[in-house]
Amino acid sequence: MDLPLPAQPASSLAQDCNSLIGVSRSISAHRDPQELFQNLPAEWRQIVQFDGLALVLHEESTNAVSLRFLDLSGHPAAALQSPMDGQEAMLGWIQQHGEPLAIRLPEQQNLIPWLEFPRALGIRAVYALPLNTLHRRLGSLILASSDASAYPAEQLHLLSLLADRTALAIDDALTHEASRAAQAELRSKNERLKLLLDLNNAVVSNLDLRDLLRAIAASVRQVMKCDSVGVALPDPDDQRLRIHAVDFPEGKGLIREESKVPSADGPTSRAFRKGEIIALDARALSGLDAGDLAVAEGFRALCDIPLVSRNRALGVLCLGRLHDCPFTGDEVEFLRQVAAQVAIAVENALAYRQIADLKDKLAQEKLYLEDEIRSQMNFDSIVGKSAALQKVLRQVETVAPTDSTVLIYGETGVGKELVARAIHNLSSRSGNAFVKLNCAAIPTGLLESEMFGHEKGAFTGAIAQRIGRFELAHQGSIFLDEVGEIALELQPKLLRVLQEREFERLGSSRTLRTNARLIASTNRDLAAMVREQKFRMDLYYRLDVFPVHVPPLRQRQEDIPLLVRHFVQQFARRMNKTIDTIPSDTMNVLVRYEWPGNIRELQNLLERAVILSTGPVLKVPLADLQAQPMSPAAGKQETLEEAERRTIVDALQRSNWLVSGRKGAAALLGLKRTTLQWRMDKLGIRRSGSGEPGI
Repeated sequence: MDLPLPAQPASSLAQDCNSLIGVSRSISAHRDPQELFQNLPAEWRQIVQFDGLALVLHEESTNAVSLRFLDLSGHPAAALQSPMDGQEAMLGWIQQHGEPLAIRLPEQQNLIPWLEFPRALGIRAVYALPLNTLHRRLGSLILASSDASAYPAEQLHLLSLLADRTALAIDDALTHEASRAAQAELRSKNERLKLLLDLNNAVVSNLDLRDLLRAIAASVRQVMKCDSVGVALPDPDDQRLRIHAVDFPEGKGLIREESKVPSADGPTSRAFRKGEIIALDARALSGLDAGDLAVAEGFRALCDIPLVSRNRALGVLCLGRLHDCPFTGDEVEFLRQVAAQVAIAVENALAYRQIADLKDKLAQEKLYLEDEIRSQMNFDSIVGKSAALQKVLRQVETVAPTDSTVLIYGETGVGKELVARAIHNLSSRSGNAFVKLNCAAIPTGLLESEMFGHEKGAFTGAIAQRIGRFELAHQGSIFLDEVGEIALELQPKLLRVLQEREFERLGSSRTLRTNARLIASTNRDLAAMVREQKFRMDLYYRLDVFPVHVPPLRQRQEDIPLLVRHFVQQFARRMNKTIDTIPSDTMNVLVRYEWPGNIRELQNLLERAVILSTGPVLKVPLADLQAQPMSPAAGKQETLEEAERRTIVDALQRSNWLVSGRKGAAALLGLKRTTLQWRMDKLGIRRSGSGEPGI
C-alpha cells in the first residue's frame, strides 16, 4: 500500500520526480526480459543505493517461484539463478506480504530464511517491494544494504512508485516474450502442418523413390531445424541399411547416398531392428563406438525413427544436429507422425518400382521370346544316338543340377546352344528364363549395354531405360555364345559379374545384383588366346570350370540319318508338304559328306531340298555338295548357308533391293515373296545405309 509522503523541499521533490520519470522511461524501453533484468540495477541506482538487488518471480500458470540475484556489488555470483530450495517458503511469503516490508538483519532473518546474501557484503537492512499490476502479482524486488539505517521512511514512497513502474515494465516484457513465443510456436505448428500436407501430397504425386526421399529429407531438415536428415532402407541382398537419400549441407562426406550403415549394433540399426524410436543427446552419443557415422560426423543430438507400415519395418528416418540441442518429447511425437507418412510414401514407391521393373522385364521377355520363336534353332530336344553325342549328354546330366559355370567348345554349327538349353532344362532353374546373347553379332560399343543394360540418356540414342541380359536372367540362366569375341576392355566387368554377381547399368551408379547361371560357348581356342594376351587369364579360368566339347558332325555320322528325317519332317510341316521318301543313294551321300558347316549346313541344305521337292520324294541338290564352292574372300570352302546368302544378296543387288514384282529378287530366284523374306530374316540379310548388305 502507499505510504504517506513526508514534507520535502520543492526543489528536492522536483528532482526526485524527474529522476523517477527518467528511470521509468528507461525501464519501459526494454522489451526483452533478460535485457530488462540486466539493466535494472543501473537504473535503480539512479534513485537508491544498495549493496545487493534480488528479484523473486512467481509464474501463476505453473505456480513456480524463481530467485534471481541481479546485482551483488561485483560478487561473482551476480546475475546467477539461485538454487530452487525453499520454493514453498518463498511463495508463501510473497503471497502473505503484498506490500512493502522492511527487515533488519540478523534480528529478523527468520522472515526470509530462503534469502542469503554473501557474508562479505555484511547486509544489515533488507527492503522488499511487491511487484504487482492490476492483472497479476509478479513477485518482489528486494533491496539489501550494509547500512542498518538505509531506506528511510521519506524514501519508501518513491521506491514504491518505482517498483510499480518496474512491475509494469516486467509485465510488459514478459507479455511481449510470451507473445513472441506464441507466435514462434504458431509458426512452428503451421510449418509442421504444412510439412504433413506436403508429405501427403508427395505420397500420391511422386512415385520415384529416390526423388521422393530427397524431397522429404530437405523439407524435414528445414522444419525441424536439423543439420542432417536421411532415410535408410534395407539392402535387398544382405538386409544391411543403405542410405538412399540424405540432406546434409555441412557434412564431412561420411554420410552420403548409397553408403551403408557400418554398425549392426548402432542406434540406426537398433531402431530398424526393434521398431523403436531412439533419441540420443551429446552425452549418450559420446558413449558410442568411434566408428559410428553419427559420432564421426560430430553430431550432438540424434533421433532415429523407424518407418513402419502394416507392422513391417521399411527403413529408418534419421535426424541429426551438430549443436547441443536434444530432441524434445514434442518433437519426437511430431516426427512419429512424419515417419508414418514417409513409411506410406516409401511403401508406395517400392511397390511402384517393383511393378515397373516387372513390367519392363515382362516387356523385355516378350520381345526376347518373340525373337526365340522366330529362331530356327528352337528344337525341343537333341537328335542323335552316337557314342560321341551320348558322352556329351552324360556330361550335361552331371553338371546340370549344379550352378557351376559351363564352357561349351565346338565348331560353328554343331549345336552348342542346344547343349546349353539342355543344361538349363535339367537344372533347378528350368522354371525361369533362359537368356542368350551372341557376343559376335553385336558391336563392341553396344555389347556392354546388351549385357548390363543402360539408363535413359546414358549415351546418344539411349531414349529409354533398358534392362540388360544379366538382369533379365536373374534366377535363370544366361548363354553367352562366342564368348571369345568379347573385347578385352569389357572382360573385367564380365569377371566381376561371375565373381561378385554385381554390375551397374550404363549411366547409373546404382549397384545391381544378379543370380544368373552362366553358360558360355566358343569355337575358338581360348587357351591360345590367353597366351597371345587376347583373352584374360583370370576370366578364362573362371569360365573353364566345367568344359564340354561338342563333336563336329563328321565325327558322329550315325546321327546324320536321324537328323535328316527330323529336319525334313519339320520343314515339310511348315511348308504344308508331304515328303515320306528319302532315296538311299541320297542318304549315303549325305552321310559321307564332311559337313564343314556341321548341323547348320545340313539344316540349310534340307530346307532348300524341301522347297525344291514337288512330290513325296525328297530331292536334294547333291551337286551343291560335290562342288563345295570356294569363298573368294577367305580362300576356303564355302558353306551352303554362305552360298545361299551370297546368291540372295546378289539377286537383291541386281534388282536394286526390290523384293516383289516382276523385276524383284523373288522372281529372279524363282521363289515366292514370303519365302524370300523368310529366308532373308533367317540369314539376317538387310539393307544398310550404304546400300551394302547388313547383318
